[in-house]
Amino acid sequence: MDLTTGFNEPPSIQAVEALLGGGLPPAAEEHLALAASLYDRDELALAHLRQAEAIAPAHPAVLIGLYRFYFYKGRLVECLDVARICLAEAAHHNNLADDWREVQSGDANFSSYDAMLPRFYLFVLKGYAYLQMRLGNLDEGLAAAMKLLELDASDKIGATVLIEVHQRMEQGDEE
Repeated sequence: MDLTTGFNEPPSIQAVEALLGGGLPPAAEEHLALAASLYDRDELALAHLRQAEAIAPAHPAVLIGLYRFYFYKGRLVECLDVARICLAEAAHHNNLADDWREVQSGDANFSSYDAMLPRFYLFVLKGYAYLQMRLGNLDEGLAAAMKLLELDASDKIGATVLIEVHQRMEQGDEE
């Protein structure tokens, strides 16, 4: 899966444009719109999401569509699979290590909320941490939340909320 296919600009510029919806083929955009309009009909909506994915694999708009579909349908295992793909793509386009555990705060401009690609990486890592916790993988979720707080020391993305949720879950106060 490569966002750069068919583009002439450097990957970081392409990725920023893709986050803003650029570079999405019209046919994929049409399938995303159909999926949204058929949201209450799971199999049809998912079929359109998969068509969009076939046309524009790894495009952020498609991945976000899949993520949201699975998340709001409560299909958290599949949502986590999409989150992993998003994390790999975000790491690639930020020139970060493949393993989020190896990423350091100085590897990207994580301190700037205006730096779209690093911010996207942080949000994906937050989603990954949350899903891990929801699926009962508390240690993995906490490790990801702690990494998020390390990368985003000012906590603009909200890692401390996840850490607090983890603490309550460990104490048996939450599911």
